[in-house]
Amino acid sequence: MGRVSSVLQTLTVATGPAVADVLPALQRALAGDGPALLPVPAGDDREIARLSDALRPGEPIDDEVALVVATSGTTGVPKGAQLSAAALRASGTATHDRIGGPGSWLLTLPAHHIAGLQVLARAVLAGTDPVIVDIGVGFDPAALPGAVARMSGPRRYSSMVPTQLIKALDHPEATAALADLDAVLLGGAATPAPVLARARAAGITVVRTYGMSETCGGCVYDGVALSGVRVRVDADSRVLLGGPVLASGYRGLPDHPAFAEPGWFRTDDAGFVEGEVLRILGRLDEAISTGGLTVVPQVVEAALVTHPDVAEVAVFAVPDDRLGQRVVAAVVPVGVTAPSLESLREHVIRTLDPTAAPRELHLLDALPLRGPGKVDRRDLTARFTR
Repeated sequence: MGRVSSVLQTLTVATGPAVADVLPALQRALAGDGPALLPVPAGDDREIARLSDALRPGEPIDDEVALVVATSGTTGVPKGAQLSAAALRASGTATHDRIGGPGSWLLTLPAHHIAGLQVLARAVLAGTDPVIVDIGVGFDPAALPGAVARMSGPRRYSSMVPTQLIKALDHPEATAALADLDAVLLGGAATPAPVLARARAAGITVVRTYGMSETCGGCVYDGVALSGVRVRVDADSRVLLGGPVLASGYRGLPDHPAFAEPGWFRTDDAGFVEGEVLRILGRLDEAISTGGLTVVPQVVEAALVTHPDVAEVAVFAVPDDRLGQRVVAAVVPVGVTAPSLESLREHVIRTLDPTAAPRELHLLDALPLRGPGKVDRRDLTARFTR
């Protein structure tokens, strides 16, 4: 690490066309010529205060840090991944190498999170102007056809989260627009298999990505690590990531255990490597202990989402006097047909142990989210704990 010689500055990131205002600062950050920047969302005074309290703009920071990107904060306290210009460039270059070369990028994500920032960074590295979809009042798939039509060639890309893709697939013109792109990077959360199959059947070139703020965003594409990225799984099935895309640690937390092993980041995800392909099972800190057995929510969700009456699903735990924790499912139904708890249990038991079958069902119009596309299980647990 270099010497401490500069202070962290906030970078206010708007929505809509005004997002482009951050491009000059981002270009300097990628070149290593500007101050270290903390992206914050314009107009959200509460979030700005939360990030400022935790990550302390205006105070000294190592001069090799280009961006401090806040994690989505599963614990409620944001951490700031310190990303160097070299790490950001390595990530962008490796992405372009994997998907067919530099091109034009379509922004549909909040640009103060790592996924949205990387869309802008890749455009800067490619020397192209990003096309921006205004998501200030939410994602509207009807905006996609016009936005894709404004993109320049010869290569055109976008990055989305599964909830956006699901909405786009219900809009024929949006689906056709996405099918015109050379690749749609899909990350932020696991993609249900039926959604993936439907997208590919519609001609959309979906590339599933795995990564986090601490690795400059996605660093494993369709299970295979990008150039230079290292993957290993420890004896407890925990996934560790390394390589040139790695953050230099967390802002103000030099002894954090996630970076305790030099050159590696300890994720909170369980997985295994099959050949050269990384398979993610789910988050270790979200595992449910019920009746003395462990249930991984994402595994149960993968089974439930294949039920014909389930559009979206989240599995979580609530306290149970007898079992310790009870497996609960929150479901967004397909149309007006609502699945019964009994049918969901039967569906799960066909492929998984009966312990994994939900014992409680809640029907919702939409799943609560935190960050770009991640289901907020803490919110669900709090909402339905009696």
